Amino acid sequence: MKKKRYGAILDRLSPPEGLLLLILSTLIGASTGFAAVFFIRLIALIQNRSYSTVRFLFPHLGLWSYVIVPVGGALLVGPLIAWFAREAKGHGVPEVMQALVLRGGRIRARVAIVKIFASALCIGTGGSAGREGPIVQVGSALGSGLGQMLRLSDDRIKNLVACGAAAGIAATFNAPIAGVAFAVEVLLSGLQVKMFGNVVISAVSASIISQMFLGDRPAFTVPTYTMHSPLTLLFYLLLGLASAFVGVFFIRLLAWFEDIFDDWKFPLALKPAVGALMLGLLGFFYLQLPGIGFSSLTEFQLGMPLIENIPHVYGSGFTFIEQALQGSVNFWLLALLVILKPLATSFTLGSGNSGGVFAPSLFTGAMLGGAMGSLFSSWQPAVAGPPGSYALVGMAAVFAACARAPLTAMLIVFEMSNDYSLILPLMVAAVTASFLAQALFPESIYSIKLSRRGIRFSEGRDMDIMQGVQVGEVMNEEPVTIGKNQSLAELYQKFQETHFLGFPVLDEQGRLWGIVTLQDMEQSLTNTAANLRGMTVGEVAVKDPVTVFPDEPIWAAIKKMSPRDLARLPVISRDGKNVIKGLISRSDILRAYDVGIVRKQRGLLLEQQTRLRREEYNGFIEFALKKGDSALGKTLQEIEFPLSVNVISVERDGQIIIPRGNTLFLEGDIITLFGHKDELKATRDNFHYFKSVTPL
Repeated sequence: MKKKRYGAILDRLSPPEGLLLLILSTLIGASTGFAAVFFIRLIALIQNRSYSTVRFLFPHLGLWSYVIVPVGGALLVGPLIAWFAREAKGHGVPEVMQALVLRGGRIRARVAIVKIFASALCIGTGGSAGREGPIVQVGSALGSGLGQMLRLSDDRIKNLVACGAAAGIAATFNAPIAGVAFAVEVLLSGLQVKMFGNVVISAVSASIISQMFLGDRPAFTVPTYTMHSPLTLLFYLLLGLASAFVGVFFIRLLAWFEDIFDDWKFPLALKPAVGALMLGLLGFFYLQLPGIGFSSLTEFQLGMPLIENIPHVYGSGFTFIEQALQGSVNFWLLALLVILKPLATSFTLGSGNSGGVFAPSLFTGAMLGGAMGSLFSSWQPAVAGPPGSYALVGMAAVFAACARAPLTAMLIVFEMSNDYSLILPLMVAAVTASFLAQALFPESIYSIKLSRRGIRFSEGRDMDIMQGVQVGEVMNEEPVTIGKNQSLAELYQKFQETHFLGFPVLDEQGRLWGIVTLQDMEQSLTNTAANLRGMTVGEVAVKDPVTVFPDEPIWAAIKKMSPRDLARLPVISRDGKNVIKGLISRSDILRAYDVGIVRKQRGLLLEQQTRLRREEYNGFIEFALKKGDSALGKTLQEIEFPLSVNVISVERDGQIIIPRGNTLFLEGDIITLFGHKDELKATRDNFHYFKSVTPL
């Protein structure tokens, strides 16, 4: 009802579109800025209270407090996510991308609330995660909620989501330009020029609010840098190459832990605690290493909260980055943290805790850059320059490799350091890292989650209708096969009997060996030198064919078939044993399109049901028509039901039908009714034992 009321107010006022979007983008930016300030203060409060309270109550725990506090925080985070908003799990940005792709930018309002408190508990108690992911998701949820409240179109809601995301980055890092770049480069590269201004306004608004409460100082103090020789760029090029490998390592490690915890049959509410325990043990043993100390107790610029005396692998690690930028950390510790920080973040976010990956990737890059800078400076001090400059460039390079967003990476470092003297080294390292990482591994740290779900987020554009349909859903699960030792006569007979154009070829153990087509057989028949009578299928078939897995998205099969002009692909198991699971052909891909259409229709229907269900006393009921039901063979207008009940849809043979008065009901139809809860059951019974009505 509220949405209708707000929509009616908007209709009465009827403001110009440009003015409306200007007001909304400013409102979203300011709201996200206030949310960021609240979030940062909440993290600081939780940090101070949690560690000081545990140390006061249990003074004899010693270093074990670094295990107890993260686990305690995760025991609160787990139920919060599992019971109220599962979208708040992990680092948040993939969920925003999925909402843009699948739901027209629609995000549940409760996600913003759950994300703030879950992430604050996680980061505040030591979880290895950053703040930008949560604030991006919160800002996006605010933008989406405002758009839904005013009943705007999907395109406008997506634009407001981008506004919220840009505002989140701007408020978190006091970096409005980087916020805009992030929204455009990571979320919506197809953003229209006329909508670009709204994103800028949101980012600037959020940054102003952030500066009012957190101060207008750079995040890092960077030593003065001067490039002594053009040869120095070669060192930054090497840093970019190394950053690509580290970025891919980070992506795959995090995805591996996410897969392990997702597949683990264990209560969702308790999984974050297991990851926190692993993190706590890592932090505990880290502090046992010779020469390892604690973070210094220094108030961090921009109001960034700081846990007193925590292991370097905990939290965002921004304070320790400052030391790396000053070149005051030894090489071996820097090199060790290049491995341990991604591991700590994977423990935290892979298990289902809540936080961002932006800050951990910046931390990892600073450690890598600092380590390589130390080597370069000791080898060629006159050419290389100070190690701290490599730490700064490494931050941008590793983030660019992880997110495939070199422009955002360069701008974020510019704005966080207020140092534009490194523009050339930043460009060389960030672009090199991004392109090499793309060649090594096609998915970014944000897109890999969607790819595993069969969703392709390519350059920020809308997915096609088959996104989300997997090979296993449409493949032929019982393909006709032939053995490699069978004769050509048997192959010819099988072609005659089935009228198929190709068959998978199996070896003696029943595993996939190759594939044979009618064209292969025709070529053998034209070869007069061949001894056709003694030839077997294995001699004319193609060995080791291109294959797909059942859980791959349908676009992966298309991507393999199109450039090779293949008509079919064998589908095999992932266990490496070449067990054939099915066969997918071009006709199956056409069927995948139909599945995508039905899925989209059902999604729209579910969205409408969700809206209608909010009305008091209303409800839905779904049932199937069985053999013997009185409604079979009758039309909708022949069945009696009260005015308070409506037939919403009829699902028949996988297709959604919007019923009309002359819609005929058949066996197997799935009927969805909406109306007053007290009338639904009686109406359903009328379909089974209906009273005939004489049409007017």
